[in-house]
Amino acid sequence: MKFTEIKSFLSGQALARDVDDIRTTALRYVREETVDPVKALGRYAGFGCLGSLLIGLGGILLLVGSLRGLAHVFHGSLSWIPYLLVTFLASAVIAVTIRTVAAGPARRRLPKKASQ
Repeated sequence: MKFTEIKSFLSGQALARDVDDIRTTALRYVREETVDPVKALGRYAGFGCLGSLLIGLGGILLLVGSLRGLAHVFHGSLSWIPYLLVTFLASAVIAVTIRTVAAGPARRRLPKKASQ
């Protein structure tokens, strides 16, 4: 060891630099393992909510459009039929959605290996 290294060690400069390096490394690690995944999860949830909202709005617009289209076909005393058909269609879509959600996540299907 050189005398200047011994002098800087005794004055605490090397120790302070090592402590600062450890603190910087620990902060970077904590940020990398906690803050960044939470940000990614928030972005994922945000896009999921936005997508669900847009799909729901699109479904409502399709139901209203089909009601308007069927209203032109059925006139007079049969004007109640489009409302009945659209109600059944909406009920079917809701039932399929609830059944799919209640079934839980899909199982991963791995391709079957060819027998050798």
